[in-house]
Amino acid sequence: MGRSRRTLPEELLLLALDPTTGTTAQPQSLDLGLAGAQLVELALAGRIAPDGDRIAVVAPRPTGDPTLDCALELLRRRGAPVRAVNWIGGPRLGLRQTYLSHLERCGMVHAVAGQMCGVLPTTRYQATDNAISREIRARLDSAIRTGVPPDPRTAALAALAHAVGLGKHLYPGNEGRSSRSRLRDLIRHDPMGGLVAHAVMDVQNGVAAQPRRSPAPAPGRPAAAGGRAAAEPARGVPVQPRHGSMARVVAH
Repeated sequence: MGRSRRTLPEELLLLALDPTTGTTAQPQSLDLGLAGAQLVELALAGRIAPDGDRIAVVAPRPTGDPTLDCALELLRRRGAPVRAVNWIGGPRLGLRQTYLSHLERCGMVHAVAGQMCGVLPTTRYQATDNAISREIRARLDSAIRTGVPPDPRTAALAALAHAVGLGKHLYPGNEGRSSRSRLRDLIRHDPMGGLVAHAVMDVQNGVAAQPRRSPAPAPGRPAAAGGRAAAEPARGVPVQPRHGSMARVVAH
């Protein structure tokens, strides 16, 4: 995978960054969205594919992106396809900070040190070139305004933006209501983006913690103990090491 193209996690994070305050909108759900965006990016790269409500590795070769490759390796080690809702619902401490630090190294944002309540050290992130965020936003605006089916990458980005609750951040107030509605509707234009976006929303609604009902056994055949239908234990997205002073604080 070439690095000339920004990945979906990077674009989702840039969309969520407030250019005025340097904080990220919807920080808790954004962490889920970043994990989901990794899955979509791996699917676009041909490394994974949907298998019902599960994710299957179809080509385990590395992409060249270290963070994506860590996720791909964890998926490969699972052996069997993984439910998207369980993968996204797993712990992923530091994933947002990993991408913020990456964007800083790439020169797309710069860190601004500060203090909370005059005591606690904080770090906020300002975009170094707002043209990048405007270009990403323009793709969503165009899909919303024209009604023309967007490319899979833009459709997945729209689905994830809706799933993590960025609609009110991007299109605030009553005047943005119709745009938020159309943003939600774009979820249908990319099957993988739709699967992941619904999984993100299911995790927020607590669906990931609920076991699936076991199917009725065939006549004359006892039900398997435990069964595959029971909910899988949640597995997380890889934790990346933090660098330098950024280990002190996670932007909020």
